[in-house]
Amino acid sequence: MLELKNIKKTYTVGEYTTTALDDVSLSFRKNEFVAILGASGSGKTTCLNMIGGLDRYDSGDLIINSKSTKKFKDSDWDAYRNNTIGFIFQSYNLINHLSIVANVEMGMTLSGVSRSEKHKKALEVLERVGLKDHLHKKPTQLSGGQMQRVAIARALANDPDILLCDEPTGALDTSTSVQIMELIKEVASDKLVIMVTHNPELAQKYADRIVEFSDGKVISDTNPYSGDTKTGQFQLNKTSMSFLAALSLSFNNIKTKLGRTFLTAFASSIGIIGIALILSLSVGFQLQIDDFQAEAMTEFPIMITQQTAEIDLEQMQERQQELKEQLNSEAEPIDADQVFLYDRNERNALHTNVFTEEYIDYLEAIDPSICKSIGYTRTVGINLLIENKDKISAVNTNELKFASYPTTLAGSSYLENTYDLLAGEYPQDETGLVLVVDSKNRMDKTIASTLGFDTTDLESIDFDKLIGIELKAVMNNDYYIPTEYGGYTLNMDYDSLYKAEDSIVLKIVAILRPKQNVKFPVISEGIAYNDSLAKRIIDISKDSDIVKSQIEADYNVLTMEKIDEAKREQIMSYLGGNGTPYMITIYPVNFETKDEILDYLDQYNQDKENEDKIIYMDLADTITSMTSGIMDGITIVLIAFSATSLIVSMIMISIITYTSVLERTKEIGILKALGARKKDISRVFDAETFILGVFSGSLGIIIAWLLTLPINKVILNLTGLENVATLKISHAVILIVISTILTMLGGHIPAKMAARKDAVEALRSE
Repeated sequence: MLELKNIKKTYTVGEYTTTALDDVSLSFRKNEFVAILGASGSGKTTCLNMIGGLDRYDSGDLIINSKSTKKFKDSDWDAYRNNTIGFIFQSYNLINHLSIVANVEMGMTLSGVSRSEKHKKALEVLERVGLKDHLHKKPTQLSGGQMQRVAIARALANDPDILLCDEPTGALDTSTSVQIMELIKEVASDKLVIMVTHNPELAQKYADRIVEFSDGKVISDTNPYSGDTKTGQFQLNKTSMSFLAALSLSFNNIKTKLGRTFLTAFASSIGIIGIALILSLSVGFQLQIDDFQAEAMTEFPIMITQQTAEIDLEQMQERQQELKEQLNSEAEPIDADQVFLYDRNERNALHTNVFTEEYIDYLEAIDPSICKSIGYTRTVGINLLIENKDKISAVNTNELKFASYPTTLAGSSYLENTYDLLAGEYPQDETGLVLVVDSKNRMDKTIASTLGFDTTDLESIDFDKLIGIELKAVMNNDYYIPTEYGGYTLNMDYDSLYKAEDSIVLKIVAILRPKQNVKFPVISEGIAYNDSLAKRIIDISKDSDIVKSQIEADYNVLTMEKIDEAKREQIMSYLGGNGTPYMITIYPVNFETKDEILDYLDQYNQDKENEDKIIYMDLADTITSMTSGIMDGITIVLIAFSATSLIVSMIMISIITYTSVLERTKEIGILKALGARKKDISRVFDAETFILGVFSGSLGIIIAWLLTLPINKVILNLTGLENVATLKISHAVILIVISTILTMLGGHIPAKMAARKDAVEALRSE
């Protein structure tokens, strides 16, 4: 039940009427409508003004089933238009980019009717109005009468209580007008139909009741309503357009402007293309750097020395800033007659790592799957003798470049993994020595001379002459003899030393060369021995007489000069009295497992006091951090420049969306007439910019990926590096998301402007 109560006079809203252009007849079929509300403007707009909301007419309070509409919100009027009113316009007001089925479904879409149900109902009403054979056509493919039938079907689809018809035959010829009026008459058998018309004959022929207005006042009513007001429960179902429905509506609109859409998307994608290419090159070069570092620095061990510097990075940065200020010509000098002192070691202290047996055991227990070997560098002096041409002589280990190689923890030996075997066989125990040559099979002449070769005119030595060369390691008790002054001196009787029973026979069993993929071999050219040899000699030397004497003496037992505790410890280590290594090198299986080793080392330091912690140095990480920082800095700067084009794109999208709003103004009015809320209208244009953003982002990614192909060819020709430009899938997805977000932001203001448009004014636009 619908009624109008007016404090001035029933049926009169003259206080809110402007000049009426002509008399208007409002026709309807049943006496269910208590009163009709006229509004400002020409009679033709009487019903149209109801679209915009009845709450503007304060002189009369529209009561719907005992519920006042005076305090209706916009959303209530939206729901009222959708649930209760069906509109049939003179100019049809169909959405041209939708099929006639989609046009009919639109009102039900806003009502939240399921997809299958609304499609079924749309087919039923289209069949009812005689358009069964035109279901998949667009409005522009229909005649005027057929388009009006679509408008009637749309009005009926949501089963409204009232049909408002604004000159439904005004744009039709006489024959078609009769057909439409007969159809409206049929509809009026179970619906209240209110029709605005300039044709009195049409009203007289079809109407049950005619109310004539002049200057906004009712001048006649052929069948005034005199019944009592009925009351009942009045419930409005709120309207809502889902984002998917908005996407569908916007997608159909975009399809009608494919050329403009493509050009807009391409222009908008330029920033994405630039950033995508920068990221591709950045990632590619970083991967090349990482691959090189992983290959080159796999042999870079994690180093732990007995003493290491604890450097305060903050202090280092402050010092760098001071140096910059000193170099800055604009920096003002300090005006003072004093010299200021500072302690450069104040924040740069040496930390002493104490290698306990517990820590050594902890290292030895590391998982072999992540650590292939551990090397210990000890200062023990190995007393070597060599026989050459029946002459025994002492060997200077420095001239031999005598060095140890790491203990193997997993799989094949360290030597097998790192060096090619040129001759002989890999050592089976600690007595086996290896001769290491460089990549061109070269070694220092000094090494050859120390091994007994006459190098005056010698240019090369056959492998078989080197394999099998023997040296003897003589123990301390034989090598050092006591003096009458309480000290010790060297035993110069090399012949007897060479025959000593406790000596260890060492033999060169292999000639090795670094593998080609090893960029930085740990053992350079020279003679190398297993660390287990050093441990064996230390175990024997600890019980030697010279070591025991040096423990008790406060002087050097070899030179008889006074020494401090630190110097005494050095001598003890050299004589084999101290087996603690001064440096430990840990070799990861590969570059990836290095972090696992670092985690293992960090676990040892947990809950320990600072002086008990073991500080390590990861040289590879230091280098990679530097290169990574440089690459990141370059990438950020380039992306910042490219990002400016994204801002330009966002402004352009805002302009394009505003243009679309102007083009679709009538569509906005139609949607509002069907009950669309402001947020639904806004959602339609947000959906359009969403589609545009996804499309432009995807287009930018595709173009950027295609551009990587010629870029990679150019880089390959210039640098020899393959497939440098690499676009990661994660970057592609992120850039598409960024493109979508920025595009939606750019179009949101015009979308809000569209939502605020007045429905009546929007429907008047062409």
